[in-house]
Amino acid sequence: TWHLKKIPQIVSERTFSLDSPKFEANTKLELNSVCGIECQRKLPVPSLSDLKDLLSYETVFENGTRTLTEVNVLGLGVDPAGNSTSTPRPLRKKRQIYGTDSRFSIYDKRFMTNFPFNTAVKISTGCSGVLVSPRHVLTAAHCLHNGKDYVKGSKRLRVGLMKTKSRGDGRKRKGAKRNGMPSFQWTRVKSTHIPKGWFKGVSGDIALDYDYAVLELKRPHKRKYMELGISPTIKMMPGSMIHFSGFDNDRSGQLVYRFCSISDESNDLFYQYCDAEPGSTGSGVYLRLKEPNKKKWKRKIIAVYSGHQWVDVNGEQQDYNVAVRITPLKYAQICFWIHGNDENCTQG
Repeated sequence: TWHLKKIPQIVSERTFSLDSPKFEANTKLELNSVCGIECQRKLPVPSLSDLKDLLSYETVFENGTRTLTEVNVLGLGVDPAGNSTSTPRPLRKKRQIYGTDSRFSIYDKRFMTNFPFNTAVKISTGCSGVLVSPRHVLTAAHCLHNGKDYVKGSKRLRVGLMKTKSRGDGRKRKGAKRNGMPSFQWTRVKSTHIPKGWFKGVSGDIALDYDYAVLELKRPHKRKYMELGISPTIKMMPGSMIHFSGFDNDRSGQLVYRFCSISDESNDLFYQYCDAEPGSTGSGVYLRLKEPNKKKWKRKIIAVYSGHQWVDVNGEQQDYNVAVRITPLKYAQICFWIHGNDENCTQG
């Protein structure tokens, strides 16, 4: 079941105007030499002033203007990372690769346009994302920004929501295959929020912990969206199973769903071998759990899929599929971006 946690508060202190970005970076979906699990375990827990800096955020508006909002963090517990695995976990045993390709392409329109699959969206820079409110999409920061500048395509950013074609269904056998493909209804993005922690790695190393962003759509959609939840530790997950759907590049135009178990975790990241190709980066990773005293399953987004990354583990480069966990602090921040206040963000 979901264990609700008290959430720290994030409040905005000051907002400044910044120069307009150049929008000249290339989208790079695979990052190298990211600090890995063992490396992360050695890092000091960020201080309150560090956290205020990391969780301050940039907002870019559709007219190209940009602001920086400085935040304060209130009601922070002793454990800002929200990690209950305080004893160092043993080093990972033998690598668990899931051998055969375990992805499912969703062709059936009833599935594609119904919850939870209808919450998957396509981002015009080549990534995926997930609907988290009537107006907001959660995705990966590196789909929009490479740590130094915004990527070329993010100036006129659009989000594609799946719609089903109703015309010509089943008339020609030849075109039958095409009918299973989703077509998209594209909506312009009004503004984009990215945490400053993502820009921290100007020295060349990127802080993957902050690889998430929220897009505000120009017009609200009328679909069911996915709720946010705080990511439990592996031990607290049923079968440690995670699920996500996105638009993998090698299956053009198809919605691809997969589920797998998590191999390892750090305070801010999940490491797993879910089969995924570029294009699914930015998908919302969710859990299915029972709510206390209710029979129904509930799904909540507990991480953002950051893609296939080369991670530095004990000085060696190892490849993992990495997801950024929604910790209590990140929950507070994303929730603040969605609601514009912290009153609706007290329970994760």
